[in-house]
Amino acid sequence: MAVVTMRELLESGVHFGHQTRRWNPKMKRFIFTERNGIYIIDLLQSLSYIDRAYEFVKETVAHGGTVMFVGTKKQAQEAIAEQATRVGMPYVNQRWLGGMLTNFSTVYKRLQRLKELEQIDFEDVAASGLTKKELLVLSREKAKLEKTLGGIREMQKVPSAVWIVDTKKEHIAVGEARKLNIPVVAILDTNCDPDEVDYKIPGNDDAIRSVTLLTRVIADAVAEGLISRSGVATEGKGEKAAGEPLAEWERDLLEGEKKADEAAPAAEGAPAAEAAPAAEAAPAAETAPAAEAAPAEAEKPAEGEKAAEAEQA
Repeated sequence: MAVVTMRELLESGVHFGHQTRRWNPKMKRFIFTERNGIYIIDLLQSLSYIDRAYEFVKETVAHGGTVMFVGTKKQAQEAIAEQATRVGMPYVNQRWLGGMLTNFSTVYKRLQRLKELEQIDFEDVAASGLTKKELLVLSREKAKLEKTLGGIREMQKVPSAVWIVDTKKEHIAVGEARKLNIPVVAILDTNCDPDEVDYKIPGNDDAIRSVTLLTRVIADAVAEGLISRSGVATEGKGEKAAGEPLAEWERDLLEGEKKADEAAPAAEGAPAAEAAPAAEAAPAAETAPAAEAAPAEAEKPAEGEKAAEAEQA
């Protein structure tokens, strides 16, 4: 079954490219036709490329990898944050800070600083041991760090792959990923360079519906990879990578499976427990006639005594 249908791509406007004067000649092989001064992308090719990207992301996550979601343009910010949060992956939807990948050691120190600031109670001035002005400065620092680094708060190392919306706008992120040989999965509009992307998806990177649909598909691939990873871990065939805890929804899924397994033996033992009282009741039923017969035998001598008395009279 296809991960997405042609109808969904059409309804989301994935086939609309840029104006013909704003194109990259390298994208010629992905263009179906031109209409009203706008290039139309070949959705048949898009479908096949989506399947390839989906399989790559699923396998990467299943083997313990992580995928960073990147999209700082207004059309992508909400979808990036929502879908990355859904599957517990790091994301950047505000400004990309130079060196987020190539200088991650410094970025990691800033993440530790953010966690330190989160421990401070800015409401209780007396307990903090700081003045109001000092607390105000620290709260502003915390807000700034949360805005720029909040999406990668739990990231322990550079990601295994990067999902990017609009490679032209995020050219710094693309350059850093290529420098570190991190695979890039991205939407390619008609003005993009396909040589910069490892797993390309020809499509519209400007429409909100298009960006949301394709980001959801990648997030679904991540979710499927997480489920495969958790299945391998429970069977003892693999181990969870250090520093990559299971997402909350994934833990709930595993707990539900364990409860179901524990409930099965209990359900099998229930009929045996019900049979025990029945077995105990059986001897009682058998002794009941004997108990009734005893008074009857006791009555017979009494009748004989009455007959003897009558003869004597």
